[in-house]
Amino acid sequence: MSTVQDLQAKVGQEIGVSDWIMVDQPRIQAFADATDDHQFIHVDPERAKMTPFGGTIAHGFLTLSLLSALAERLPDSRIEGVKMGINYGFDKVRFLTPVAAGVRIRGRFKLLSLEEKRPGQWQQTQEVSVEIEDQKKPALIAEWIAQFFI
Repeated sequence: MSTVQDLQAKVGQEIGVSDWIMVDQPRIQAFADATDDHQFIHVDPERAKMTPFGGTIAHGFLTLSLLSALAERLPDSRIEGVKMGINYGFDKVRFLTPVAAGVRIRGRFKLLSLEEKRPGQWQQTQEVSVEIEDQKKPALIAEWIAQFFI
């Protein structure tokens, strides 16, 4: 478990790489059902085989939504005294490489800034790169802003 002071000392540095998460067809289908986004490229393996991707791919927003789960899989990701955390938004999101069904992804996190907005309310901005196993180009890069309360 880290303190806020420990985290402040890491501004400008990579703070960790998460464990891998499988992005399989059932996960993609569940996301399609939850968001009513049933475009064939995500949910119809036979039709998707005829596209340049050669099969189904995850929704870009599914990959983005998995950032919280990836952050939870960072070693030593807990901050002492945190009561809750919230998403605040993104300064930048770019989807660079489609995530094919059946591959694993992980997050690489760099802390760009950490500031106390009000007593006990901290805002952090992280640069996150979501890597696809056995591929050089990431699935996405983002500047993710979150707040946590102590």
